[in-house]
Amino acid sequence: MNGHVLVLNQDYSALTVCSVQRAIVLMHLQKVHLVESVDGKAVRSPSTRMPYPSIVRLKAYARIPYKKVMLSRKNVLKRDHHTCQYCGSRDRLTIDHIRPKSRGGRDTWENLVAACVTCNNRKGDMTPEEAGMELNREPFRPSYVMFIRDFVGNLDDTWKPYLFLS
Repeated sequence: MNGHVLVLNQDYSALTVCSVQRAIVLMHLQKVHLVESVDGKAVRSPSTRMPYPSIVRLKAYARIPYKKVMLSRKNVLKRDHHTCQYCGSRDRLTIDHIRPKSRGGRDTWENLVAACVTCNNRKGDMTPEEAGMELNREPFRPSYVMFIRDFVGNLDDTWKPYLFLS
């Protein structure tokens, strides 16, 4: 029963991803409706048989304040696919401020990128232009849906319409 289940709010907006076990408990407690199940699979107990969930929807609307991805080292590395944004290396990664802190650069999604130690040291206390270095991709604030997609890895095709990926 190792797998992921997409949890939708009552209005069918994506909320989170949970384990199959958690989804089964929510189904048993009648807190969610089953939206999609995996064909040919079921969860059984001596007295009950339930479809193997893929997508569930909350029965009651959960009011969630603005969902945003928290800025952290781990999340910057995840956004940049654990790759140096200057040379493409995947070894000994750090976080680099595009506009250095000493020049007023802030800790924001748009100012932080993953960089290998070599590139970070080469750039030093300069901007990429001053150091003669070019970013492979402009940094951006990731969406909540993007992190759900990346957390799971291989997406089930039935999830795509709910994550606006179809």
